[in-house]
Amino acid sequence: MLNQTQIIEALRTVYDPEIPVNIYDLGLIYRIEVDESGVVEVDMTLTAPACPVAGTLPHEVGRVIDGVPGVKDATVRLVWDPPWSQERMSEEALLQLGML
Repeated sequence: MLNQTQIIEALRTVYDPEIPVNIYDLGLIYRIEVDESGVVEVDMTLTAPACPVAGTLPHEVGRVIDGVPGVKDATVRLVWDPPWSQERMSEEALLQLGML
């Protein structure tokens, strides 16, 4: 059965093109819902509203999620509340960027 861990693993293959950290550890993923029929909903944000990948990154995230075995449908919503901040980053991301 499809689970949230599989979706997180897939999300960790997607990188912000300007920052060498995957979008999950960067803290851009706010919500992941997986139901028993294989429908996945993700709320994500970007580091800034004027981010140059605003038009493409959510589509890339949807494509990657659609590629997970068992996913029947994926919806990715771009949200701005709460605004992203560095506090959302994982410890691994902070270490990778030399911020710890």
